[in-house]
Amino acid sequence: MAQTKSTKTSKKKIKTSKENIAKGFELMCTAKTLAEKYEANKEVTSKYVHATSRGHEAIQLAMGMQLKPQDWVAPYYRDDSILLGIGITPYELMLHIFAKKDEPFSGGRTYYSHPSLNRDDMPKIPHQSSATGMQAIPMTGVAMGVQYKEKQGLAEDYKGENPVVVCSLGDASCTEGEVSEAFQMAALKQFPIIYLVQDNEWDISANSKETRAQDITHYAKGFKGIEVRTIDGTDFEECYQTVEEVISIIRKERRPFIIHAKVPLLGHHTSGVRKEWYRDDLEESALRDPYPKIKELAREAGLSEADIINTEADVRALVDEVYEKAAMAEDPSPESVTDHYFAPTPITEEKGEREPKGKKKTIMVDSALFAVRELMEKHPESLLYGQDVGGRLGGVFREAATLAQTFGDDRVFNTPIQEAFIIGSTVGMSAVGLKPIVEVQFADYIWPGLNQLFTELSRSCYLSGGKWPVSSIIRVPIGAYGSGGPYHSSSVESVLTNIRGIKIAYPSTGADLKGLMKAAFYDPNPVVLLEHKGLYWSKIPGTEGAMSIEPDEDYVVPFGKARIVTEATEEAIANGESCAVVTYGRGVYWTLEAAKQYEGRVEIIDLRTLSPLDMDTIYAAAKRHNKMMLVTEESVEASFTLGLAGRIQRECFEHLDAPVGLCGSIDTPAIPLNSTLEATLLPNAEKVEVELTKLLKY
Repeated sequence: MAQTKSTKTSKKKIKTSKENIAKGFELMCTAKTLAEKYEANKEVTSKYVHATSRGHEAIQLAMGMQLKPQDWVAPYYRDDSILLGIGITPYELMLHIFAKKDEPFSGGRTYYSHPSLNRDDMPKIPHQSSATGMQAIPMTGVAMGVQYKEKQGLAEDYKGENPVVVCSLGDASCTEGEVSEAFQMAALKQFPIIYLVQDNEWDISANSKETRAQDITHYAKGFKGIEVRTIDGTDFEECYQTVEEVISIIRKERRPFIIHAKVPLLGHHTSGVRKEWYRDDLEESALRDPYPKIKELAREAGLSEADIINTEADVRALVDEVYEKAAMAEDPSPESVTDHYFAPTPITEEKGEREPKGKKKTIMVDSALFAVRELMEKHPESLLYGQDVGGRLGGVFREAATLAQTFGDDRVFNTPIQEAFIIGSTVGMSAVGLKPIVEVQFADYIWPGLNQLFTELSRSCYLSGGKWPVSSIIRVPIGAYGSGGPYHSSSVESVLTNIRGIKIAYPSTGADLKGLMKAAFYDPNPVVLLEHKGLYWSKIPGTEGAMSIEPDEDYVVPFGKARIVTEATEEAIANGESCAVVTYGRGVYWTLEAAKQYEGRVEIIDLRTLSPLDMDTIYAAAKRHNKMMLVTEESVEASFTLGLAGRIQRECFEHLDAPVGLCGSIDTPAIPLNSTLEATLLPNAEKVEVELTKLLKY
């Protein structure tokens, strides 16, 4: 049988060059030997969980070897052969498996084969998480950014070798809803991207019969405009030729493809979930091993037995050498644990003119509109997209009115109802050097986007060692206003402030909204900008203060710097008759009205940003007044505000003359539609005054 098979193979014309086959053989031998070394030393190498590409090597190498420095690729967690294919060395992979200080992807912070790379001579790899399928949206965002730059004349001239984006996926991950969102946008907009789907028919212990109704070949038929190639992913020649053809088409025609490669899983799911625990197809899978196939292909291409034997021996010697060297390499220092929490921002102080002379007051929503307009006029790399922000409506709150007409439909455009894509795509857009401003229509609908916000945006800077901070502004209209009911009234800041690695602004005036918008644009980190709907037009009695003189174009407000709205008199402070109220958003206006009963006795601190917080101002107020109160629109239970109260009491306990006061909404699962019930639930000036009175009399 073996002789007959070899004879048949020899009759097939080999199109791949001898040099590329020889390189592919050497790299596949390297990948196989690395996996064997890990397994032989599993008591040591399994300290940190890892997976390898055994069984997948042929398609991965065929892809990695053909990518250029201008290309983009997102390998997934068993794609170490792609990494070898683009030029990562065995030593670097060994440093990675031991989570050493000098491993090139994260400095020891993330798992093996979870790479991020930004080298001039290699394809770029943005950070991606370990959550399966989550890389599809950020990498589609890269392709969207590549297309945008080409359309706007911002792209570098690659002499026809235009960038290709590759997103590697396991077939099981294609059942994820977010992968569908990525496919939909790629098909709709015709992005230059390859979705490389490696189909080994296993999830972890669940096989394809249990987890999918069809493979990606059939599933992809629902996405008009994505061409599909299905191949034997163990045949290096077929893989190489298919990848070469597809890449060549995309470089010229700029449209999406799926390459569906059928492969066996020869290694363990991961080092912690071993194949022998649950698999009954190991012998059958071993018959599809790509290594004997590429060895035979190498012979047919003209490599001698001596070449093959020497290559295998040299690779074994190299792997043994780098294993010992990497094992002894330096670990990350404990002091580095907080490095790259955020990328440094250039905006560190308030600048520009807040109240230029000769201007009338502007409603808050227009301050935001003017800020975006000024940014887009000045920065061609900026763009705005989201639900209903395009020219037909200009935002449901008219917060994007006229922008599409001014800047065109390529710079201001609608997306489908895809909060995950809206948020997650900013990872890719930022990576290619763009400045995305996006909108989630209501805070109540941010939940589908939290996966991307948490797993991709917030951790990208930290886990890539500072290589890939995500610069994006996510605008979120928030808060209860005019009987919006349970799905258009929510406050979500307590959830958001628990996501480390993002910045959060919550302005209460138009001037601050504009200044914070500008600061967010120049900040290299992801910013969520919470904009209270009830303050947009100052229609609610008592919120007239949200209107403000529009600051000049250069005005910026640094994150982490609160605003003192009112001050107590020195006499009240000296007599122990004062207090400080810390609040934000609409809470500023409830507190202002309530404080009228205690003129000169109440200092009101408007946080302006919830992450980072201006704790210096808060602690100083606690020490100055000895009585503190917090006002929020959220329920106080298990909330951001309750956590802030705990911090004040922890750090300032000896200075406090009373427990920290709290005023917020009644704790319910949702905000009722009925206006009487809504009013009963929410704080108001009268409720704030009651708590203020208790505190001052304590």
